[in-house]
Amino acid sequence: MANEGMVNENANWIWFVALTVVNWGLYGILLHKGQGAMGDPVHGRYKAFLFVGVAYFLIAVLGPLILLWLSKSDWSFSGGGMLWSTVAGGAGAIGAFAVLLAFGNGGTPAVVMSLVFAGAPIVNAILAITLSNSWGRVQPAFLVGIVMAAVGAWMVVRYKPAPQAPPSPPAEVSQANTAS
Repeated sequence: MANEGMVNENANWIWFVALTVVNWGLYGILLHKGQGAMGDPVHGRYKAFLFVGVAYFLIAVLGPLILLWLSKSDWSFSGGGMLWSTVAGGAGAIGAFAVLLAFGNGGTPAVVMSLVFAGAPIVNAILAITLSNSWGRVQPAFLVGIVMAAVGAWMVVRYKPAPQAPPSPPAEVSQANTAS
């Protein structure tokens, strides 16, 4: 069945997936630029991460509060829902911070984010299949896809672009030219 992996026949969800792909694809590059633009080689990554938190507050705290208020929510929250959602937010924040630490230790957006976006789906797939006890329903092509993602991650590291050479220092001006 071609639609077996889809949640339902309504394909509007794919637009939200595309929005996520575009934004997460931009994330590493923009974060790296923010870190560099801080102008602080020692603490720039921490300063950049602070503003990631500001963005999360504006979008992930104020946004849902407004939507809940506008939709006249009953404002009840389950303990399990709050716990798991907070753990998920923590995992996301730790991942975002680890990306900055990778940049601060010589990683480049092209390599770091390629590894993140190849590795995270592998982790997700293995954990989701294990938690849903679905290993008996896994098709060989799915496992081939997992192996291809792992090989792709290895190829990104193995064949990453060479670092750009630092600019040459300006040629010294001879003493004879400066004596006049």
